[in-house]
Amino acid sequence: MVVHLETDRLTLRRLTTDDLDNLVELDSDPEVMRYLTGGRPTPRGWLRDEALPKMLAHYDRGDAYGYWALAAGADPGFLGWVGFRPDAGLEPAADVDRSGIEVGYRLRRAAWGQGYATEACRALVRRGFEELGVERVYAETMAVNAASRRVMEKTGLRHLATFFPDWPEPIPGAEHGEVQYALTRDEWRSVNR
Repeated sequence: MVVHLETDRLTLRRLTTDDLDNLVELDSDPEVMRYLTGGRPTPRGWLRDEALPKMLAHYDRGDAYGYWALAAGADPGFLGWVGFRPDAGLEPAADVDRSGIEVGYRLRRAAWGQGYATEACRALVRRGFEELGVERVYAETMAVNAASRRVMEKTGLRHLATFFPDWPEPIPGAEHGEVQYALTRDEWRSVNR
């Protein structure tokens, strides 16, 4: 079982219960949460009792998917996380295909614009296609989240759909919809031979 991965600049390690304070701090930044909750912080109790146990449950399945904490090289500082997981628990959407593995990320604002999300996503996508037999990877974000869309494009995913979920509490920008980007193993192989 792989407990960490390394890229040129990053170390990716599995999340642990000791990451609760890191997650609370990350989700307390209104700019980090802008396209997720409209800037509202995630309550500590919900992260402790709901979100983190669900994130860690991927490891209990014994598969090679889950969530990875990001650190710059040997520096153990928490930059954020990247997820590579089947069955993300999203509501069905008539306009999008959610088959395959979802890649997602959330980084501290200080880590934005440095290519870390792209580098981590590329490493997980490569591992998925080369080692795990993944057939398709996808990612979703709000249509107005230009920075996240750039990460998806730089990772090699292409825009497939814009869709309009029925959010119980829409946040600013929701009226423009959500977008899905995806990449198949065959598409990936055609440019990574």
